[in-house]
Amino acid sequence: MRWENLTVESGGHSRAADAALFGADAVVSRTFDTPEFRGITFHEVRARSIINRVPGASRMPFEWTVNPYRGCSHACVYCFARKTHTYLDLDSGIDFDSQIVVKVNAPELLRRQLGSRRWQGEHIAMGTNVDCYQRAEGRYRLMPGILSALRDHANPFSILTKGTLILRDLDLLVQSAQVTDVGISVSVGFTDPELWRTVEPGTPAPERRLDVVRTLAEHGIGCGVLMAPVIPFLSDRPAQLRATVRAIAAAGATSVTPLVLHLRPGAREWFMAWLAQHHPYLVRRYERLYADGSYAPKWYQRRITRQVHELAQEYGIGPTRAGMPRRIRPPEAPEAGVSEPTQLTLI
Repeated sequence: MRWENLTVESGGHSRAADAALFGADAVVSRTFDTPEFRGITFHEVRARSIINRVPGASRMPFEWTVNPYRGCSHACVYCFARKTHTYLDLDSGIDFDSQIVVKVNAPELLRRQLGSRRWQGEHIAMGTNVDCYQRAEGRYRLMPGILSALRDHANPFSILTKGTLILRDLDLLVQSAQVTDVGISVSVGFTDPELWRTVEPGTPAPERRLDVVRTLAEHGIGCGVLMAPVIPFLSDRPAQLRATVRAIAAAGATSVTPLVLHLRPGAREWFMAWLAQHHPYLVRRYERLYADGSYAPKWYQRRITRQVHELAQEYGIGPTRAGMPRRIRPPEAPEAGVSEPTQLTLI
């Protein structure tokens, strides 16, 4: 989506700055002086399309996505999606964290597109760009309409989230699972509270996310955990990996999939600036580890996967194929284990 594919909301207004950035009358901007939204500006737009096709060259194991938001107040310093904000003439740092694009017509637009003769009912992934259950969802409540549309059309879907707000829609998830395949994954890369406060400052704490896994399990909904990212030299010590996998298993997760931190352009610069401020002694080590590109070396990824694999077997966590949708109803004959690493994009 680009700003030229948006139309003005009826009766809206636009600040002069918005006109300069996005074109006159392209967006309605609002700020709210409340504790949960302080410092955040919401740009309300009406999208022309909401089901997005994943580029053919992508490594993603799905072909279609729905993203009701752009930008994310989770403010994870490593978020790969940061660069997408530069397509809107916004920066990939503070703007990504505080200038949130809200596609206010997403539910009705999705319902219309799902009902089109051209739509073949393919799987739709959500939360693969930015989190659909970030704080903005508490105000705009787009996901109930989106889930209702998917349920009514019996369209398979999956959700990846760090947000506890997903529990608000528990009834809709259960209803959807009765008519189609539904997969849910929660992202918990580590359980270190000090690391969480600095690297994922806008997210619910790791233990709160694991409470989501626990609650879903109590309601008969299988939930996998994406153990992502594993951050080199900060969350990858054997004792740290053990503590994280043990907590994931105790929450009742159906699977665990480790993904090592990757640093694409946009995210790389922001993360390295954070690293220089908080852990300057690691800067040279990171420059060496990521010297060949956005991804850590294969040997390092395999080492982390092997360690987590062994821990998963020890704690009795079942399998998963990384990035693939997981059915709410568990498979009939699970095998112990954990998937091989993948370059799945993360929120």
